[in-house]
Amino acid sequence: MFRPTLVGVAALVVALVTVSLSAAAGRAPAGRNALPARIVSLSPTMTEDLFAIGAGSQVVAVDDQSNYPKAAPRTALSGLTPNVEAIAAYHPDLVVISYGGAFVSQLEKLGIRVVDEPAADTLAQAYEEIRDLGSITGHEPKAKAVVHAMEVQLKRLIQSVPASRRHLRLYHELDQTYYSATSATFIGRLYTLFGFRDIADAADTAHTGYPQLSAEYILARDPQIIVLADSKCCGQTAKTVAARPGWGTIAAVKQHRIVAVDDDVASRWGPRVVQFARAVAAIAKQG
Repeated sequence: MFRPTLVGVAALVVALVTVSLSAAAGRAPAGRNALPARIVSLSPTMTEDLFAIGAGSQVVAVDDQSNYPKAAPRTALSGLTPNVEAIAAYHPDLVVISYGGAFVSQLEKLGIRVVDEPAADTLAQAYEEIRDLGSITGHEPKAKAVVHAMEVQLKRLIQSVPASRRHLRLYHELDQTYYSATSATFIGRLYTLFGFRDIADAADTAHTGYPQLSAEYILARDPQIIVLADSKCCGQTAKTVAARPGWGTIAAVKQHRIVAVDDDVASRWGPRVVQFARAVAAIAKQG
């Protein structure tokens, strides 16, 4: 009959303990004060923020809409209709979201920390979220540097627009059915920093921030700048706008102040907002 030696028993115990600890490490979350090693981001903006501050190596999965940067580990996870089991399968010790829901408490019951960084209403809030992520992930100095760089670049871009162009009428197009954004939104507040007047403001009787305008309304307001945030989704360009019935008489068309921007950049509040501001500043100075 086989009788294990004392050495053999000791080796077996060590092996079992090692396996047990390894399994636990795969599923147990880090303490609240510990730096996260396995982050799941369910927000495209938060994904951009995390990589910008140097926390990309800690990100193990991002949602299906997180298409920037290319290095982000994009998956089929949904940030709009999150699946708790699918998220937990990545063994995260931190899940970052921008839109809360019932799934948050379910993840927390599993011992998974959830940080909700909601859609920013102002640049100050966007900056705070970047610094917050830096503190949480152990990249506080880099996060502060990212914010500082954004502040400096945006200030320069705003100042680059001459005073004669600071009161231009602006139309921001979200889609071809003429949904727009007012100065009460994040992107609208950015336009306000330039001094532009948003033509959508007067039409927002429901105070949603995103009213649907009409072609007649837009033509009557005669915008001097048109920003197309539907270039990627819907193929809109300065040429397609000029070809719309009656739009050839609009000041923005005649003065060549139509800019097509990346839809994603125009809808997020991360570091790439500087790219957006650069495109707007350039078109404002044109013509």
